[in-house]
Amino acid sequence: MNAEQTLVALSDRSPQVAPEELIAGLVPPPQFEDVSFDSYRTDPAEPSQAEARAKLEQFTAQSNSPGFFGKLFSKGKSGPKGVYLDGGYGVGKTHLLASAWHANEKPATFGTFVEYTNLVGALGFARARDDLSKMKLVCVDEFELDDPGDTVLMSRLMRELTDAGVKIIATSNTLPGSLGEGRFAAQDFLREIQALADQFEVYRIDGQDYRHRALSSPADPLPADELDAATAELSGVVARDDFSELVSHLSSVHPSRYGRMVDGIDNAVWENVETIENESVALRFVALVDRLYDRNVHIINSGVPLDKVFTEESLAGGYKKKYMRCLSRLTALSS
Repeated sequence: MNAEQTLVALSDRSPQVAPEELIAGLVPPPQFEDVSFDSYRTDPAEPSQAEARAKLEQFTAQSNSPGFFGKLFSKGKSGPKGVYLDGGYGVGKTHLLASAWHANEKPATFGTFVEYTNLVGALGFARARDDLSKMKLVCVDEFELDDPGDTVLMSRLMRELTDAGVKIIATSNTLPGSLGEGRFAAQDFLREIQALADQFEVYRIDGQDYRHRALSSPADPLPADELDAATAELSGVVARDDFSELVSHLSSVHPSRYGRMVDGIDNAVWENVETIENESVALRFVALVDRLYDRNVHIINSGVPLDKVFTEESLAGGYKKKYMRCLSRLTALSS
Protein backbone atom coordinates (compact mmCIF):
# COMPACT_ATOMS: atom_id res chain seq x y z
CA MET A 1 0.00 0.00 0.00
CA ASN A 2 1.40 3.41 -0.93
CA ALA A 3 1.49 6.35 1.46
CA GLU A 4 -1.37 8.07 -0.34
CA GLN A 5 -3.73 5.12 0.07
CA THR A 6 -6.26 4.28 2.77
CA LEU A 7 -7.50 0.69 2.65
CA VAL A 8 -11.00 -0.17 3.89
CA ALA A 9 -13.63 -2.85 3.27
CA LEU A 10 -17.23 -2.14 2.29
CA SER A 11 -18.25 -5.36 4.00
CA ASP A 12 -17.21 -3.75 7.30
CA ARG A 13 -19.50 -0.76 6.80
CA SER A 14 -23.06 -0.70 8.18
CA PRO A 15 -23.99 2.99 8.17
CA GLN A 16 -26.95 4.44 10.01
CA VAL A 17 -28.91 7.25 8.37
CA ALA A 18 -31.39 9.43 10.25
CA PRO A 19 -34.80 9.82 8.55
CA GLU A 20 -34.31 13.54 7.93
CA GLU A 21 -31.01 12.79 6.23
CA LEU A 22 -32.73 10.65 3.61
CA ILE A 23 -34.68 13.59 2.16
CA ALA A 24 -31.68 15.92 2.44
CA GLY A 25 -29.60 13.35 0.57
CA LEU A 26 -31.88 13.34 -2.48
CA VAL A 27 -29.67 15.55 -4.65
CA PRO A 28 -27.76 14.87 -7.89
CA PRO A 29 -24.77 12.56 -7.35
CA PRO A 30 -21.25 14.03 -7.35
CA GLN A 31 -20.56 13.44 -11.03
CA PHE A 32 -23.63 15.53 -11.90
CA GLU A 33 -23.25 18.26 -9.29
CA ASP A 34 -21.99 20.84 -11.82
CA VAL A 35 -23.90 19.91 -14.99
CA SER A 36 -26.24 22.24 -16.85
CA PHE A 37 -28.33 22.33 -19.98
CA ASP A 38 -25.45 24.16 -21.66
CA SER A 39 -22.99 21.38 -20.81
CA TYR A 40 -25.19 18.70 -22.39
CA ARG A 41 -23.56 17.85 -25.71
CA THR A 42 -26.16 16.76 -28.23
CA ASP A 43 -25.46 14.47 -31.17
CA PRO A 44 -26.37 16.33 -34.41
CA ALA A 45 -27.38 12.98 -35.90
CA GLU A 46 -29.97 12.51 -33.13
CA PRO A 47 -32.30 15.56 -33.12
CA SER A 48 -34.37 14.05 -30.32
CA GLN A 49 -31.58 14.95 -27.88
CA ALA A 50 -31.78 18.67 -28.60
CA GLU A 51 -35.57 18.47 -28.54
CA ALA A 52 -35.55 16.82 -25.11
CA ARG A 53 -33.16 19.45 -23.76
CA ALA A 54 -35.36 22.25 -25.09
CA LYS A 55 -38.45 20.67 -23.54
CA LEU A 56 -36.85 20.41 -20.11
CA GLU A 57 -35.54 23.97 -20.31
CA GLN A 58 -39.07 25.11 -21.11
CA PHE A 59 -40.58 22.95 -18.39
CA THR A 60 -38.29 24.30 -15.65
CA ALA A 61 -38.78 27.87 -16.86
CA GLN A 62 -42.54 27.42 -16.62
CA SER A 63 -42.21 25.77 -13.23
CA ASN A 64 -40.21 28.77 -12.04
CA SER A 65 -42.76 31.27 -13.41
CA PRO A 66 -44.94 32.65 -10.61
CA GLY A 67 -48.51 33.82 -10.75
CA PHE A 68 -50.26 34.51 -14.05
CA PHE A 69 -47.48 33.35 -16.36
CA GLY A 70 -47.01 30.08 -14.49
CA LYS A 71 -50.72 29.36 -14.86
CA LEU A 72 -50.73 30.51 -18.48
CA PHE A 73 -48.09 27.95 -19.45
CA SER A 74 -49.42 25.15 -17.24
CA LYS A 75 -51.48 22.35 -18.79
CA GLY A 76 -53.96 22.63 -15.96
CA LYS A 77 -55.22 20.19 -13.38
CA SER A 78 -56.42 17.59 -15.90
CA GLY A 79 -53.29 17.51 -18.08
CA PRO A 80 -49.85 15.99 -17.56
CA LYS A 81 -48.02 17.32 -14.51
CA GLY A 82 -44.59 16.18 -15.55
CA VAL A 83 -42.16 15.13 -18.24
CA TYR A 84 -41.07 11.53 -18.88
CA LEU A 85 -37.85 10.98 -20.86
CA ASP A 86 -37.75 7.56 -22.50
CA GLY A 87 -34.52 6.36 -24.05
CA GLY A 88 -31.75 3.78 -24.09
CA TYR A 89 -28.64 3.57 -21.94
CA GLY A 90 -26.04 6.31 -21.99
CA VAL A 91 -27.90 8.92 -24.07
CA GLY A 92 -27.65 11.58 -21.36
CA LYS A 93 -31.02 11.31 -19.64
CA THR A 94 -29.51 11.62 -16.16
CA HIS A 95 -27.43 14.62 -17.28
CA LEU A 96 -30.61 16.35 -18.48
CA LEU A 97 -32.52 15.39 -15.33
CA ALA A 98 -29.77 16.79 -13.10
CA SER A 99 -29.65 19.94 -15.25
CA ALA A 100 -33.37 20.42 -14.68
CA TRP A 101 -32.87 20.01 -10.92
CA HIS A 102 -30.14 22.65 -10.92
CA ALA A 103 -32.22 25.06 -13.02
CA ASN A 104 -35.42 24.66 -11.01
CA GLU A 105 -36.40 26.59 -7.93
CA LYS A 106 -35.80 24.82 -4.65
CA PRO A 107 -36.69 22.87 -2.61
CA ALA A 108 -36.38 19.98 -5.03
CA THR A 109 -35.31 16.36 -4.82
CA PHE A 110 -33.32 14.12 -7.16
CA GLY A 111 -33.08 10.36 -6.80
CA THR A 112 -33.47 7.06 -8.56
CA PHE A 113 -36.77 5.22 -8.54
CA VAL A 114 -35.27 2.68 -6.15
CA GLU A 115 -34.17 5.45 -3.79
CA TYR A 116 -37.74 6.77 -3.63
CA THR A 117 -39.22 3.34 -2.94
CA ASN A 118 -36.52 2.83 -0.32
CA LEU A 119 -37.43 6.22 1.15
CA VAL A 120 -41.06 5.15 1.53
CA GLY A 121 -39.89 1.90 3.11
CA ALA A 122 -37.70 3.76 5.60
CA LEU A 123 -40.07 6.64 6.47
CA GLY A 124 -43.49 5.16 5.82
CA PHE A 125 -45.79 6.36 3.06
CA ALA A 126 -47.43 9.25 4.92
CA ARG A 127 -44.21 10.93 6.02
CA ALA A 128 -42.51 10.39 2.67
CA ARG A 129 -45.51 11.87 0.86
CA ASP A 130 -45.75 14.83 3.24
CA ASP A 131 -42.02 15.60 2.96
CA LEU A 132 -42.00 15.29 -0.84
CA SER A 133 -45.17 17.39 -1.12
CA LYS A 134 -43.13 20.37 0.07
CA MET A 135 -40.96 20.16 -3.07
CA LYS A 136 -41.36 22.32 -6.15
CA LEU A 137 -39.87 19.55 -8.28
CA VAL A 138 -39.28 15.82 -7.81
CA CYS A 139 -36.79 14.22 -10.22
CA VAL A 140 -37.02 10.43 -10.58
CA ASP A 141 -34.18 8.73 -12.45
CA GLU A 142 -34.46 5.19 -13.87
CA PHE A 143 -38.19 4.84 -13.34
CA GLU A 144 -39.11 1.16 -13.28
CA LEU A 145 -41.72 -1.11 -11.78
CA ASP A 146 -40.22 -4.26 -10.32
CA ASP A 147 -43.28 -5.73 -8.65
CA PRO A 148 -47.00 -5.15 -8.03
CA GLY A 149 -46.34 -3.46 -4.70
CA ASP A 150 -44.14 -0.84 -6.34
CA THR A 151 -46.80 -0.27 -8.98
CA VAL A 152 -49.56 0.53 -6.52
CA LEU A 153 -47.20 2.47 -4.24
CA MET A 154 -45.70 4.72 -6.91
CA SER A 155 -48.99 5.26 -8.69
CA ARG A 156 -50.49 6.57 -5.46
CA LEU A 157 -47.41 8.61 -4.55
CA MET A 158 -47.13 10.29 -7.97
CA ARG A 159 -50.85 11.06 -8.00
CA GLU A 160 -50.83 12.59 -4.52
CA LEU A 161 -47.70 14.62 -5.25
CA THR A 162 -49.09 16.06 -8.47
CA ASP A 163 -52.40 16.78 -6.73
CA ALA A 164 -50.34 18.79 -4.23
CA GLY A 165 -48.88 20.82 -7.10
CA VAL A 166 -45.47 19.14 -7.27
CA LYS A 167 -43.90 18.96 -10.74
CA ILE A 168 -42.24 15.69 -11.69
CA ILE A 169 -39.59 14.75 -14.24
CA ALA A 170 -38.78 11.07 -14.72
CA THR A 171 -36.39 9.12 -16.92
CA SER A 172 -36.61 5.48 -17.92
CA ASN A 173 -35.66 2.89 -20.47
CA THR A 174 -39.33 1.90 -20.78
CA LEU A 175 -42.41 3.80 -21.91
CA PRO A 176 -44.76 4.43 -18.95
CA GLY A 177 -47.57 2.32 -20.42
CA SER A 178 -45.19 -0.64 -20.70
CA LEU A 179 -43.77 -0.51 -17.17
CA GLY A 180 -43.75 -3.87 -15.45
CA GLU A 181 -43.94 -5.94 -18.62
CA GLY A 182 -42.18 -9.27 -18.22
CA ARG A 183 -41.69 -8.79 -14.48
CA PHE A 184 -45.13 -9.54 -13.09
CA ALA A 185 -48.74 -9.79 -14.24
CA ALA A 186 -48.77 -6.20 -15.43
CA GLN A 187 -52.16 -6.62 -17.08
CA ASP A 188 -53.66 -6.98 -13.60
CA PHE A 189 -52.39 -3.53 -12.72
CA LEU A 190 -53.25 -1.66 -15.90
CA ARG A 191 -55.28 0.93 -14.01
CA GLU A 192 -52.35 1.87 -11.80
CA ILE A 193 -49.89 1.83 -14.70
CA GLN A 194 -52.21 3.98 -16.83
CA ALA A 195 -52.68 6.36 -13.92
CA LEU A 196 -48.91 6.76 -13.83
CA ALA A 197 -48.71 7.26 -17.59
CA ASP A 198 -51.38 9.96 -17.46
CA GLN A 199 -49.20 12.08 -15.18
CA PHE A 200 -46.55 12.57 -17.86
CA GLU A 201 -45.87 14.06 -21.24
CA VAL A 202 -43.49 11.58 -22.89
CA TYR A 203 -40.41 12.45 -24.93
CA ARG A 204 -38.11 9.94 -26.58
CA ILE A 205 -34.30 10.37 -26.65
CA ASP A 206 -32.34 8.32 -29.18
CA GLY A 207 -28.61 7.79 -29.54
CA GLN A 208 -25.67 5.56 -28.76
CA ASP A 209 -24.48 4.72 -25.26
CA TYR A 210 -21.74 7.29 -24.67
CA ARG A 211 -20.14 4.98 -22.12
CA HIS A 212 -19.52 2.43 -24.86
CA ARG A 213 -18.42 4.64 -27.72
CA ALA A 214 -14.82 3.60 -27.16
CA LEU A 215 -15.42 0.45 -25.10
CA SER A 216 -17.40 -2.71 -25.71
CA SER A 217 -16.79 -4.63 -22.49
CA PRO A 218 -15.41 -4.15 -18.96
CA ALA A 219 -11.69 -4.37 -18.30
CA ASP A 220 -10.34 -7.92 -18.04
CA PRO A 221 -10.06 -9.44 -14.56
CA LEU A 222 -6.57 -9.72 -13.12
CA PRO A 223 -4.76 -12.76 -11.70
CA ALA A 224 -4.41 -12.64 -7.92
CA ASP A 225 -0.78 -11.47 -7.90
CA GLU A 226 -1.46 -8.79 -10.48
CA LEU A 227 -4.49 -7.63 -8.50
CA ASP A 228 -2.25 -7.11 -5.48
CA ALA A 229 0.22 -5.10 -7.54
CA ALA A 230 -2.53 -3.03 -9.17
CA THR A 231 -4.13 -2.35 -5.80
CA ALA A 232 -0.81 -1.12 -4.41
CA GLU A 233 -0.68 1.50 -7.16
CA LEU A 234 -4.08 2.99 -6.32
CA SER A 235 -4.33 6.20 -4.33
CA GLY A 236 -7.06 7.64 -2.16
CA VAL A 237 -9.57 5.50 -0.29
CA VAL A 238 -9.55 1.93 -1.62
CA ALA A 239 -12.32 -0.50 -0.65
CA ARG A 240 -11.06 -4.07 -1.06
CA ASP A 241 -13.50 -6.93 -0.55
CA ASP A 242 -13.95 -10.59 -1.31
CA PHE A 243 -16.84 -10.49 -3.78
CA SER A 244 -18.97 -13.19 -2.12
CA GLU A 245 -18.57 -11.53 1.28
CA LEU A 246 -19.53 -8.16 -0.19
CA VAL A 247 -22.72 -9.30 -1.90
CA SER A 248 -23.67 -11.27 1.21
CA HIS A 249 -23.15 -8.14 3.33
CA LEU A 250 -25.55 -6.18 1.14
CA SER A 251 -28.48 -8.16 2.54
CA SER A 252 -27.73 -6.72 6.00
CA VAL A 253 -27.77 -3.08 4.86
CA HIS A 254 -30.96 -1.34 3.74
CA PRO A 255 -30.54 -0.18 0.13
CA SER A 256 -31.36 3.37 1.21
CA ARG A 257 -27.98 3.31 3.01
CA TYR A 258 -25.87 2.07 0.10
CA GLY A 259 -24.97 5.62 -0.85
CA ARG A 260 -23.70 6.35 2.63
CA MET A 261 -21.86 3.02 2.63
CA VAL A 262 -19.79 3.96 -0.43
CA ASP A 263 -19.29 7.64 0.42
CA GLY A 264 -15.65 8.67 0.26
CA ILE A 265 -14.55 5.64 -1.75
CA ASP A 266 -12.24 6.36 -4.71
CA ASN A 267 -11.53 2.81 -5.87
CA ALA A 268 -13.15 -0.60 -5.36
CA VAL A 269 -11.15 -3.84 -5.55
CA TRP A 270 -13.17 -7.05 -5.79
CA GLU A 271 -11.47 -10.40 -5.27
CA ASN A 272 -12.83 -13.61 -6.80
CA VAL A 273 -15.83 -12.16 -8.62
CA GLU A 274 -18.41 -14.88 -9.28
CA THR A 275 -21.57 -15.06 -11.38
CA ILE A 276 -24.56 -14.21 -9.20
CA GLU A 277 -27.14 -16.97 -9.38
CA ASN A 278 -29.80 -15.53 -7.05
CA GLU A 279 -32.11 -12.80 -8.41
CA SER A 280 -32.51 -10.97 -5.10
CA VAL A 281 -28.74 -10.85 -4.63
CA ALA A 282 -28.30 -9.65 -8.21
CA LEU A 283 -30.78 -6.80 -7.73
CA ARG A 284 -29.03 -5.65 -4.55
CA PHE A 285 -25.74 -5.71 -6.46
CA VAL A 286 -27.29 -3.54 -9.17
CA ALA A 287 -28.28 -1.00 -6.51
CA LEU A 288 -24.70 -0.99 -5.19
CA VAL A 289 -23.24 -0.43 -8.67
CA ASP A 290 -25.65 2.47 -9.18
CA ARG A 291 -24.32 4.17 -6.06
CA LEU A 292 -20.71 3.48 -7.12
CA TYR A 293 -21.46 4.94 -10.53
CA ASP A 294 -22.96 8.03 -8.91
CA ARG A 295 -19.57 8.58 -7.28
CA ASN A 296 -17.44 7.52 -10.28
CA VAL A 297 -15.65 4.83 -8.25
CA HIS A 298 -13.01 2.98 -10.28
CA ILE A 299 -13.26 -0.83 -10.13
CA ILE A 300 -10.65 -3.56 -10.62
CA ASN A 301 -11.26 -7.25 -9.99
CA SER A 302 -10.11 -10.84 -10.13
CA GLY A 303 -12.33 -13.82 -10.87
CA VAL A 304 -14.84 -13.84 -13.72
CA PRO A 305 -15.15 -10.83 -16.06
CA LEU A 306 -17.61 -8.23 -14.83
CA ASP A 307 -19.82 -8.76 -17.88
CA LYS A 308 -20.33 -12.34 -16.66
CA VAL A 309 -21.60 -11.33 -13.24
CA PHE A 310 -25.24 -12.04 -14.25
CA THR A 311 -26.55 -15.34 -15.56
CA GLU A 312 -27.81 -15.72 -19.12
CA GLU A 313 -31.25 -16.42 -17.65
CA SER A 314 -31.18 -13.11 -15.77
CA LEU A 315 -30.14 -11.19 -18.87
CA ALA A 316 -33.03 -12.72 -20.80
CA GLY A 317 -35.61 -12.19 -18.05
CA GLY A 318 -37.91 -9.43 -16.90
CA TYR A 319 -35.09 -7.37 -15.36
CA LYS A 320 -33.01 -7.38 -18.54
CA LYS A 321 -32.93 -3.60 -18.91
CA LYS A 322 -31.84 -3.13 -15.31
CA TYR A 323 -29.01 -5.64 -15.70
CA MET A 324 -27.91 -4.20 -19.05
CA ARG A 325 -27.74 -0.72 -17.51
CA CYS A 326 -25.60 -2.17 -14.72
CA LEU A 327 -23.22 -3.81 -17.22
CA SER A 328 -22.93 -0.51 -19.07
CA ARG A 329 -21.94 1.18 -15.83
CA LEU A 330 -19.49 -1.55 -14.88
CA THR A 331 -17.84 -1.09 -18.25
CA ALA A 332 -17.44 2.61 -17.60
CA LEU A 333 -16.16 2.19 -14.03
CA SER A 334 -13.62 -0.51 -14.87
CA SER A 335 -12.18 1.24 -17.92
